[in-house]
Amino acid sequence: MRNLIVICLLWCCASVSGQNVQEMENTSIYQFTVKDITGADFALSDLKGKKVMIVNTASKCGLTPQYEQLESLYNTYKNQNFVIIGFPANNFANQEPGTNEEIAEFCQMNYGVSFPMMSKISVKGDDIHPLYAFLTQKEQNGVESSEVSWNFQKYLIDENGHLDKVIDPKTLPTDQRIISWIEQ
Repeated sequence: MRNLIVICLLWCCASVSGQNVQEMENTSIYQFTVKDITGADFALSDLKGKKVMIVNTASKCGLTPQYEQLESLYNTYKNQNFVIIGFPANNFANQEPGTNEEIAEFCQMNYGVSFPMMSKISVKGDDIHPLYAFLTQKEQNGVESSEVSWNFQKYLIDENGHLDKVIDPKTLPTDQRIISWIEQ
């Protein structure tokens, strides 16, 4: 009888532990695979252990010069378990009308962007990308709800793939609050 109780306890603990792991995965970005700017799969689970900044970008926006600071930030911290992922989006005033190829060329020629850029998506509305639905809905991310208010809104993701902070579009990528977050 005692062996049966031990077996039941072990089974129950394993079930609860497995459920907790699944719940943690469901509140992390690791559940998503997106397309990079060339159309290849990019599994966000490959970023485990890294801090991540997810930013929606646009080529014809007053905030477009932030690409330069994003690139500088990326080059400074990319060898310290930090990555930036850009998601071009045309949700605001038609400021990202180009194709993925045009966007990639623009980013490279004008700003030397070397951080990962993804395929163009929608970051709000009826056709919101599932990753952005996750980032903006507390029911999914477990932290807070937000609305993408403009181009270059930043989502800071901790080393476990969980949403940590939402940063306003006008806040520069080199703002001390962001630098402190990366370095902590």
